[in-house]
Amino acid sequence: MNQVKRALLAPALAAVLLAAPLTAAASAEPFDITSMSEAEREAFRAEVRAYLLENPEIILEVIKVLEERQAQAQQLDEEALVTVNADEIFNDGHSWIGGNPEGDVTIVEFSDYRCPYCRKAHPEVEELLRQDGNIRLIYKEYPILGEASLTAARFAVATMLTHGPEAYRKINNALMEMRGEPTADALKAIAERLGLDAAEIALKMGDEEVETIIRKNQELGQRLRINGTPTFIIEDRFLRGYVPLEDMKALVAEIRREKAEEDN
Repeated sequence: MNQVKRALLAPALAAVLLAAPLTAAASAEPFDITSMSEAEREAFRAEVRAYLLENPEIILEVIKVLEERQAQAQQLDEEALVTVNADEIFNDGHSWIGGNPEGDVTIVEFSDYRCPYCRKAHPEVEELLRQDGNIRLIYKEYPILGEASLTAARFAVATMLTHGPEAYRKINNALMEMRGEPTADALKAIAERLGLDAAEIALKMGDEEVETIIRKNQELGQRLRINGTPTFIIEDRFLRGYVPLEDMKALVAEIRREKAEEDN
């Protein structure tokens, strides 16, 4: 919660919290400040203010409870989004699948080649797969940063369709490392360096099948309320933005513990 929200909500929440014990102690009737006279209301406000000044830590306690409840509500909402869209998230039939296809934990990554945080996350995801041989990774092209992003995504998808998943991953890695603009000459040079048919890929880039795959990814992302990259879905949990390797490993371990507990 930002500082503005804290400033606006904290006094009101604390006052509500304080009102309950005051009501119980004073009367069995429900507490209703509107039934007070103006003098009584002023006295009550003064008591609340004095209490908060003497015990300011209660404001942080109230905010903590509110934030926890908001986080729980958001997690339930995101779990529902995953459930409703599960088939397109995990089994769309066109996304690249790496790591261990039979892994016990699935990570889905929505990524954009022009996104600096996607580039930062890329080698760390690779390291996670190297260290943990039981993760299934699904990579979804999600170009949201302009025409250059879209061009790079078309090139990658066209490579998948013409040369298969192994060639796609090589192109995927190369595009993540690329520093210049994805011009036709630059993409041709990448394809030739990797021993791929650059002309065939370039021709396929304009195919309707390529556009359909990218459009489906974008529509799915919109339904999932993904407005930034990278975004990860690990089983039924969202991680929005760059996540360090150790944090991702910790979440994978937590998910495995929860699965083990459910099985028992």
